[in-house]
Amino acid sequence: MSKRNSTALVPAGHSGSVIALPAVGNLDAYISAVQRLPMLSQERESELAARFRSTQDLDAARELVMSHLRLVVSVARQYLGYGLPHADLIQEGNIGLMKAVKRFDPERGVRLVSFALHWIKAEIHEYVLKNWRMVKVATTKAQRKLFFNLRSHKHGTHTLSPAEVEAIARQLDVRGKDVVEMETRLGGQDLALDGQVEDGEESYAPGAWLAAPHSEPVQVLEAREYDRLQGEGLAHALESLDPRSRRIVQARWLRDETEGGTMTLHELADEFGVSAERIRQIEAKALQKMKGALAQYA
Repeated sequence: MSKRNSTALVPAGHSGSVIALPAVGNLDAYISAVQRLPMLSQERESELAARFRSTQDLDAARELVMSHLRLVVSVARQYLGYGLPHADLIQEGNIGLMKAVKRFDPERGVRLVSFALHWIKAEIHEYVLKNWRMVKVATTKAQRKLFFNLRSHKHGTHTLSPAEVEAIARQLDVRGKDVVEMETRLGGQDLALDGQVEDGEESYAPGAWLAAPHSEPVQVLEAREYDRLQGEGLAHALESLDPRSRRIVQARWLRDETEGGTMTLHELADEFGVSAERIRQIEAKALQKMKGALAQYA
């Protein structure tokens, strides 16, 4: 991939040890290969991370890195608008991913995909700032924020009006003249819509890399976790309740229109022969208990 070796990666802090990547001939083949790599379950991820932290097992680190390479490809796509080679963006993101794996602690209850996003983006940000032709001076925190956020805050291709400049400057906590200067720099580079040739390999405009709907790794992982929470997690939480509490929660929150809709506190009070306030207390206690039971699935 570009100027670096595309078949091996060296984890930060592990001189001489490499993590082998798929041996492929071009960027298309690399992306296709990493998209086919299996994703890890939460249990397997925790097991590998714990093994790497305790014994520095590079095989465990390798599996963690490999399973998240598709995430790097996804994040790198977001920075194609700066006109830098996609392969280089991916390589920098891979370095960030390896730094994240080295620092990842599974005991904190956070998935690696969430933890690694910061490190991947930070490494790509550094690369963009150092190499993008139009911006060489975005060195302060405010300038970096403006550089990476102005595009998302600007609607359309028109020049910002004084009112828009003031609003963006206030939102990003920078000076108005800095917004105008950065807008000029961002607008000074045109990105070709047609394919071009870089480093002897064919490359494409950003449109060629648009992902299919709902195929982004982060969205897939979030949807999978949500489905597990709704199914397995909710069933486990309900099983932790006594029959009366379970009946109240289901009647108050889980009944659909085919079952007559949800029930009121007074209807349940009549059913159990207690006051509406007592039903409310039982419901609150049951929801709190369910929240604790769901913690392991969140």
